[in-house]
Amino acid sequence: MQKTQKLTLAVLIQAALISTAYASEQSEAKGFVEDAEGTVLFRTGFIDRDKKGGNADNRSTAQSAIFDLESGYTKGIVGFGVGLVGDASFKLGDNKHAGNNMIPRETGLNDKGEITKGAGDTYDHWARGGANVKARISNTEVRYGTQVLDLPVLASNTGRMVPEYFTGVLATSREIKGLELTAGKFTKDQMSEQINTDGNELDRAVVWGAKYKFNDQLNASYYGLDSKNALERHYVNANYKQALANNSSLTYDFSGYHTEWDKGAGVSSSTLDSNSDDRSNNIWALSGTYNQGPHSVMLAYQQSTGNSGYAYGENADGFQSIYLPNSYLSDFNGRDEKSAQIQYNLDFSGYGIPGLNWTSAYVYGWDIDTKTDNNAKESEIFNQVKYTAQSGFAKDASLRLRYSHYRNDNAYAQDYYMPDTNEWRIFLDIPVKLF
Repeated sequence: MQKTQKLTLAVLIQAALISTAYASEQSEAKGFVEDAEGTVLFRTGFIDRDKKGGNADNRSTAQSAIFDLESGYTKGIVGFGVGLVGDASFKLGDNKHAGNNMIPRETGLNDKGEITKGAGDTYDHWARGGANVKARISNTEVRYGTQVLDLPVLASNTGRMVPEYFTGVLATSREIKGLELTAGKFTKDQMSEQINTDGNELDRAVVWGAKYKFNDQLNASYYGLDSKNALERHYVNANYKQALANNSSLTYDFSGYHTEWDKGAGVSSSTLDSNSDDRSNNIWALSGTYNQGPHSVMLAYQQSTGNSGYAYGENADGFQSIYLPNSYLSDFNGRDEKSAQIQYNLDFSGYGIPGLNWTSAYVYGWDIDTKTDNNAKESEIFNQVKYTAQSGFAKDASLRLRYSHYRNDNAYAQDYYMPDTNEWRIFLDIPVKLF
């Protein structure tokens, strides 16, 4: 029996044994139609990367409708239901310099004259998506089909026009109050700009994990991943919130990953030894956030060790599986890199403008190990303003403007990472509830 099957079976047995631990979600099911929910998110998106040093810019603009349709569960000891996720999009303008995982390209010729996918003209319009089926007993759900994932070791990229989709099975159990167990297996990965349902050629990814809320102050979690012919990865997190005087608080957060690559797996540009069969990486971060009313200030330190950088893209996912604080345009995850951040956040509701939020941050990374320099550096100045309508006909509609000013040393840019870049992201989201 495969590992994921054993994990899923264990979750279901645990559900049967302790299903009386607290109120059952399934016992409160109203019906397949009665509990159905459907939304569509209309998104207009623009990403512009102004690259320095003679490198080609990337600029993409598109319009999308993102669907999420969910039936309720049938009544009974075991409830059944279905779901549908998908999107339909069209580009705005010619998008001749498209990139940034925004708009799919047709098969075409690369710079060497070779026929390859993703090298042709951009699609004028496209649609993607899939269905899933689900079953629930007590507080345990098993879902099979196309899904959007939010796991620290396997996360769907949601920072582009449309989400990344995974196909597989995921079991989630919440039989004990405060404890959530997860186990699953996925065999397809469709990144945000891909038409093929397995465009990223995922072989097999088995995931498992648990998170527990000890009380209102302390939370902890652990997740693992075994990606066939690629890597094995483990993630831990602990978060503690300390109440202080005058309605203020101090939040401490620790998170980290340990990764070991399979022998013969693809080699990242962030490792010095291109023939290494013994690649590994540890990356961790510690942050503290002081909150006083509408103001928050965070300080964070992050460090990477091992004979490789974090290299999240080799996991065959869409580059969002890095739940660490020093992650904006750059993720500050180079080989042996250390980085520090200061971030300020202002919630304007404290000044009579609810729904308006501003975040500004500066991150500095050093000691990056490259072929020619063991102390390469990078830095980023990040600013984001977001407004969400609180009432009226546009309630819940949001406008987000984000700007990053990124700079690094040539030793890191040329062989490992992106060049100096100024990036703008503008997203207008209008959610509509269908039922």
